Order: sequence, then structure tokens, then C-alpha cells
Amino acid sequence: EENGHPNKKLKSDADEEDAEDQNKKLPKRKIVLLMAYSGKGYHGMQRNVGSSQFKTIEDDLVCALVQSGCIPENHGEDMKKMSFQRCARTDKGVSAAGQIVSLKVRLIDDILEKINNHLPSHIRILGLKRVTGGFNSKNKCDARTYSYMLPTFAFAHKDHEVQEELYRLDRETLERVNQLLACYKGTHNFHNFTSQKGPRDPSAKRYIMEMYCGEPFVRENMEFAVIQVKGQSFMMHQIRKMIGLVIAIVKGYAAESIMERSWGEEKVDVPKAPGLGLVLEKVHFEKYNRRFGNDGLHEPLEWTEEEEKIAVFKEQYIYPTIINTEREEKSMANWLKTLPIHDFNSSAVEVQTNNKNPK
Repeated sequence: EENGHPNKKLKSDADEEDAEDQNKKLPKRKIVLLMAYSGKGYHGMQRNVGSSQFKTIEDDLVCALVQSGCIPENHGEDMKKMSFQRCARTDKGVSAAGQIVSLKVRLIDDILEKINNHLPSHIRILGLKRVTGGFNSKNKCDARTYSYMLPTFAFAHKDHEVQEELYRLDRETLERVNQLLACYKGTHNFHNFTSQKGPRDPSAKRYIMEMYCGEPFVRENMEFAVIQVKGQSFMMHQIRKMIGLVIAIVKGYAAESIMERSWGEEKVDVPKAPGLGLVLEKVHFEKYNRRFGNDGLHEPLEWTEEEEKIAVFKEQYIYPTIINTEREEKSMANWLKTLPIHDFNSSAVEVQTNNKNPK
């Protein structure tokens, strides 16, 4: 005490209080944050207030926003107070390389560094931009691009004995996969690709802009490939079911005609591929950018400068998680064993009967 240590401690406390007071004086501004995260171990993106046993990405994000002084504590408890909106509500275990959230914050100094200091390393804020006051990341988004990374043995025909590590995708099978994926392009009724939507629900109609599987590559002795899909918007489980159905057809469990049938009114049993490989790659704001991107006040919502950081994050946290989890937990291999249980022909008989007896 005689050496004056308590004084130093008091001084640092006072500095913190001063900083907090300064933060309170800062005006709140509407911004968007570019987020990347590995979703393993989380119950999706969206926060479930009052349900602490199911941890979500937003739980960690809100905590970091409060601790860094960007938002007052009561905004963390009631997210409407900061006009919080996420662009996509990613499901349990799903990762993101380019998630966008919009919210009102105090624009403190070194804001990104301070938020990231309070986040685990597998969640990063990679960019920030100011936006218009009424901006809502969910409503203003015109399209979303997802990728799905899977081991290529998923496409091996069911009648062939396959050693998972040794399997390599041949050109012919890749072409077949891409022909099937291309069938999804355009507007279709996807009521069979989600739950709790009837065939006449207008919201089950969705527009797909592109869908294809890239060239295979080997990681840790196992071959993988990445499917890309860009669509206006997606329903819960829709992408996993779109991929699940293509796998079932390529493996020889289901006839190709099931695709057309699945867009009709009848109920079709569509298998849902594991969530592990799904990544929200990018969200698109083309209309917003045309209107406000060059108005002199706002920047276009494009992230070319952050692309390298995104690529590094994927290599560090997303791809290794997918590869290691696949090797350890065999999520795709175990899921493939469930495909014979699905009844892909259940309503084919009804279709033939209806054709014979038209109303």
C-alpha cells in the first residue's frame, strides 16, 4: 500500500468508467457485420431467449457486443431494442463464411477488434459497413449462396462394394450429379423438401438460380466435393433434402422420375442429408447496392477486400471441422445406411391409378 499500488488500480477503474461514459454518449448507428463461424456444437444461429441449454451463435455474439461496449446490457436481453436481424437462420451444426447481421450499435474505436476479443476463435467478425437507417438484412437480401461439402463416396452406386477412403468420383458420375442438380433451377414447389408446409402453400414455391457440384479434391486421403447452390431464399432443411434426393437417385435407390413427382401435390419421402457439410457462403444485396451503393453516403454491400480473410477462416475452422467430424463420427457414411429404409415408390401406384381414372 505504501508503494502506491492501490492508486494505480483505482486509476484503471476510473479509466474504464470514463470509457464506459464516453461509449454512452456515442450516437447509435445502423450497421451490418460480416460474420464467419463454425457451427459444430451450436443449435443454429438464432438465439432462443430463455433456453440456455441450447447454445446458439447469437448467444456468443450478443455477449461479445455487450462486453465490448457496443450495446447496452438491456439490448442484449431484448434484441428488438437494437433492431437486430440476421440474414439467414442457419440450422444446428451449420457453418457460415459470409453471414450478415444488421443492428444498431455505438461506433466505438477499434470496434471489430474489441468484439472479436470477446468471441471464441471459431466465431469472427470480418467486416463492418454503415447502412441506411431502415435497413433489414433479412428483407433486403435478394439471394443466398450455400455450399455443401461431402465425401464423394456418397455418390457410389449401392450395388458396388466401396472402400470409403479409396473411392474416387469418375467423370461420368460427376456429370450425372450435375445434370440432376441442374433440374432444380427455376421455380418449383418444394413442399416435400421441408416440414409443415402443404402442397398448396404459396410460400413453398422457391426460385433456384444455380446449383452444381465442383471438381473433387483429396484431403487427408479422403476425396471430397463441394456443391454450390444460389437461391432467392430457402426453407428449413430444403438444401439438405435437395442434395439427399440427388444422392438417393445417383446411388440407385430412387428413380429419376421422383424429382418431377416431388414438385407435384402428392407427399414424397425425401431423405435429408446430414447438416455437417452445409455452409452459408454469401448473401447478395443486388437491389440495395443499385439504389444506395453509390449514393455518396453508403458503401455497396460487397466484401471483395474481406475475401482473403474469409478463405483463411474456412481453411482454419470450417473445412477441418467438416473433414475431422466426418472421419470421426462418419455422419455421411452412417446416413447412407438409412437410405434403404426410405420408401421412394409409395405413391407411384397412386399416380398410375389416377392416370387411369382421370377426374
